[in-house]
Amino acid sequence: MSSAKPRVGAIVEAASFPHVDGSTRQIGQSSDRWSVLFVYRGKHCPRCKRYLNKLNAALDQWTAKMDVIVVSADTQEKALADRAEFGWNFDLCYGMTEEQMRALGLYVSDPLSETETTTRFAEPGTFAMRPDGTLMLVDISNGPAARPDLEELLDGMIFNIDNDRPIRGTA
Repeated sequence: MSSAKPRVGAIVEAASFPHVDGSTRQIGQSSDRWSVLFVYRGKHCPRCKRYLNKLNAALDQWTAKMDVIVVSADTQEKALADRAEFGWNFDLCYGMTEEQMRALGLYVSDPLSETETTTRFAEPGTFAMRPDGTLMLVDISNGPAARPDLEELLDGMIFNIDNDRPIRGTA
């Protein structure tokens, strides 16, 4: 199990996440499309819901260029409840393990109380991957208030994809 920050330019460690529809979604393997993984704290986080609602509102623009996967450590029941409440259309996954969190270099938190949640969870992270599984961009936060602006991120990702831009920050 790794706790090092992920290296841009390297292939993302393969991981599979259960999807609320009963199938699975995978990262770290070859695909015919770019992909972006959004890790959120879970059902207990109102900031996450606001952020994901903004993502869902612009989802067509995102999926025109890349696959979008959203995952938390929540149970399937919690993920399904959020999907039903907010009408999210993105690929919603659940059950992220602590080992998967640490492999991505995410910050991991213990709940403050049982009213928040009952298990450890990942703080937010965003990972954009080339079709071969190479990590192109990473943004990791230790709390819910710091996340990339979705409009700027989408604009930058479209530019990177359309212009086959090199990976930055490897030195």
